[in-house]
Amino acid sequence: MTKTLVIAEKPSVAQDIVRALTPVAGKFDKHDDHFENDRYVVTSAVGHLVEIQAPEEFDVKRGKWSFAHLPVIPPYFDLKPVDKTKSRLNAVVKQAKRKDVTELINACDAGREGELIFRLIEQYAGGAKPLGKPVKRLWLQSMTPQAIRDGFNALRTEQQMAGLASAARSRSEADWLVGINGTRAMTAFNSRDGGFFLTTVGRVQTPTLSLVVEREEKIRKFVSRDYWEIHATFGAEAGEYPAKWFDPKWKKSEDAEARADRVWSAAEAQSIANAVRGKQATVTEESKPTTQASPLLFDLTSLQREANGKFGFSAKTTLALAQSLYERHKALTYPRTDSRALPEDYLPVAKQTFEMLADSGMRHLAPHALTALNNNYVRPSKRIFDNSKVSDHFAIIPTLQAPSGLSEAEQKLYDLVVRRFMAVFFPSAEYTVTTRISTVAPHSFKTEGKVLVKPGWLAIYGKEAADEVEGGKEGDKGQNLVPVKPGEMVNTLAADPKGLKTKPPARYSEATLLGAMESAGKQIDDEELRSAMQEKGLGTPATRAAIIEGLLTEKYMLREGREIIPTAKAFQLMTLLRGLEVEELCRADLTGEWEFKLSQMEKGLLSREAFMQQIAAMTERMVKKAKEYDRDTIPGDYATLESPCPNCGGVVKENYRRFACVGKAGSEGCGFSFGKSPAGRTFETAEANALLRDKKIGPLEGFRSKAGWPFTSEIVIKYDDEAHNYKLEFDFGDDKKGEESGEIVEFEDASLGACPICGSEVHEHGSNYVCSKAVPTAAQPTPSCTFKSGKIILQQPVEREQMTKLLATGKTDLLDKFVSMRTRRAFKAHLAWDKEAGKVNFEFAPSKFPPRPGAAAKTIAAKAGKTSAAAKKAAKPAAAKKAPATKTAAAKAPRKAAAGKAPSAALAAVIGAEPVARPEAVKKMWEYIKAHNLQDPKDKRTIVADDKLRAVFGKDSAGMFELAGILGNHLG
Repeated sequence: MTKTLVIAEKPSVAQDIVRALTPVAGKFDKHDDHFENDRYVVTSAVGHLVEIQAPEEFDVKRGKWSFAHLPVIPPYFDLKPVDKTKSRLNAVVKQAKRKDVTELINACDAGREGELIFRLIEQYAGGAKPLGKPVKRLWLQSMTPQAIRDGFNALRTEQQMAGLASAARSRSEADWLVGINGTRAMTAFNSRDGGFFLTTVGRVQTPTLSLVVEREEKIRKFVSRDYWEIHATFGAEAGEYPAKWFDPKWKKSEDAEARADRVWSAAEAQSIANAVRGKQATVTEESKPTTQASPLLFDLTSLQREANGKFGFSAKTTLALAQSLYERHKALTYPRTDSRALPEDYLPVAKQTFEMLADSGMRHLAPHALTALNNNYVRPSKRIFDNSKVSDHFAIIPTLQAPSGLSEAEQKLYDLVVRRFMAVFFPSAEYTVTTRISTVAPHSFKTEGKVLVKPGWLAIYGKEAADEVEGGKEGDKGQNLVPVKPGEMVNTLAADPKGLKTKPPARYSEATLLGAMESAGKQIDDEELRSAMQEKGLGTPATRAAIIEGLLTEKYMLREGREIIPTAKAFQLMTLLRGLEVEELCRADLTGEWEFKLSQMEKGLLSREAFMQQIAAMTERMVKKAKEYDRDTIPGDYATLESPCPNCGGVVKENYRRFACVGKAGSEGCGFSFGKSPAGRTFETAEANALLRDKKIGPLEGFRSKAGWPFTSEIVIKYDDEAHNYKLEFDFGDDKKGEESGEIVEFEDASLGACPICGSEVHEHGSNYVCSKAVPTAAQPTPSCTFKSGKIILQQPVEREQMTKLLATGKTDLLDKFVSMRTRRAFKAHLAWDKEAGKVNFEFAPSKFPPRPGAAAKTIAAKAGKTSAAAKKAAKPAAAKKAPATKTAAAKAPRKAAAGKAPSAALAAVIGAEPVARPEAVKKMWEYIKAHNLQDPKDKRTIVADDKLRAVFGKDSAGMFELAGILGNHLG
């Protein structure tokens, strides 16, 4: 019998598909890496299992990056497995090659990336010639069982997906071409003077960075100006009301900071105030009703923006929460969408969703759902139901499944989506807006009042939102105005100028940066217009969070609170790209055009060949510009340091590559300079100033060795006798030379605490924390103590407060930036005082996994100094007792201890050759894994094999739940 292979993107989706198909297709048998019944085989990837690479003969490895080998534009791309998921790829390919599997169903996520994941797996499985099995597409926009069954009843054809497949491959290849060639070209340019200065660029990430840098440049260049407003208080028979002076004749000009209510001199402001104070004013006013519709339904970007503004969630966090609510809880529809409308046939589902919410136990939401049903709010509306505005997916809304067991963050996001979903069906909020002009000839003062008449959709958001008025400020908008009779003259009770300063544009938050990416840098506040610009945005809703995170990881940007701030490395990159005139990588709107072309390709309106030719031409031009640049420096806006040259006292200025002495007024520089980016880490201007001032700085993170490994170090400026000048050096904390010289040490810092060895004071000294009696001092020239601990340990900076805590309590907080010298993997640990060893050691956090039943006796025995064999012997009598006859007692009776079995030679190399039961073998295996830090830091459930474990596993990695089965094969 022939079968159909279904390939999902994630294991959880594969399980959902099996659950949904079981009632209609029969029971599935569960195997190690797939499910199977008479009709279907269901398996899954874990995201991308395959990635593209240039064929060997066209590629150049990092050690040989130079302009001689660029550009790299291969005529075709090879595929290579993603290292850490190779075993999963092999399992999927094995199923795809089965002779009884005659058809494939692509059940990866509905979108460009899901299409690419499947297509690359299919291509890899085929090898040199295509797999040749027909493919259909499962297109899921909801994960409920019925939605999955409906999807299987409406599978899409290969022809229907051709445009999306072309766009998916083109996006992947374009990013490779621009990213690889751009990064190698800029790295080659920046490494001309020696060393290896990795300079990453990307088709989307670099224009995104340019938005942030351009905003910061405006902020830095901004010169604040003083201006004045005149605030008055008028008295009517019914009471007082505030007002603000304005010029009714004012018109917009080239001065972007000019406003109708601003005057630019204190004298003029005071003159206006003096002219009206105590005078009577005539009053005219106009009242008109106005409405405010609810915002549109959420797409991913608008949800990320809202969650960032309301809760401070990063875009990455919001996507992860939304994905969990979609996949795990089945509570939201597919989140990676750019649509803010629903299909026109979705009205019945919307009504059912309101019914679910009304019947749910969510007391804060159910009453509003009931109101909507009772008042027939859920009805057709082109603003909500519009097929022309639905792309591959529709807007994010709640499903028919009421969630339970949500985390606090998941609940917040779910509530956000549900309230928005309900609000869009509710009536508009209704206001009465009153504009009152009080005139003391010839001066006019404006007061605006906005009174909520009917809350409409605002009722869903409670009193706080209902009271909120758009643009409300005291004396401007938002107040309930006291009435003024027709023809009544009012008194000017007070009039005073208020001095203010113009403000620079605000830095981007993630919310505003996502908005800028969506509109390709164009400042568009109107929601409807912004949605029309989405196809020309930077990236897609699904990729924007990853782009921002990538820029943060590469240290091009930093988060400070909710602000995003570009680093010196970002400014240096933008200076380079502008100087080389590689505008394609700088301008957001140009890259937005590429994104638009990809969306055209999805619709079959642009050929893949035409797009890739344009990308290849852009790549060649970018490399050519960098290769042929022949000037010494790049023009740019460079800083002058405040600290003088340490050698001659001259002025130190920045250029593209270095900070260099240019001498005192009327003289030339002395030759002192230091690189702006030693070991690939770029100095901030403030850091360069501090280095010159103090002759040292650090420890600083983010350096990279020539082999590409990250490291942390202090940097010092030392006098070089041969060069007769100062030079920059790394200081890794070796203070032995100073100690052996017998030079007297004078501590300038406050004591951090008592030495754990002798009780004397502990201070900073060079790159260490030392006991005051461990170095020569005036009070004690001969050291008598040995306490010393580094300020950087395995790349983890140890701050003063952490050493103070260690001295006071015995250990630091859990620190998370240690990097193993052997595996180069990051790990977390406490630093703790080890009394027996007489030094600071690592203390690892206890395992999250509870001990197996009966493990307590073994632990106690081990602590008492007994061997594991003795522990088993002590536990044996209890295990040998006859179990009681009752079921309850029998259930509680301990298991009989398993007999020890001899491990295989491969396993003995890891846990020893002594015969051992499987539970004890697993325990010893975990001790080995923990000691050698072999858990994948991104997925603790995956063990990455070293040479010894590879012999045991028979592969490069294994899941934690596979261990017992694997070890069973190596015992006895």
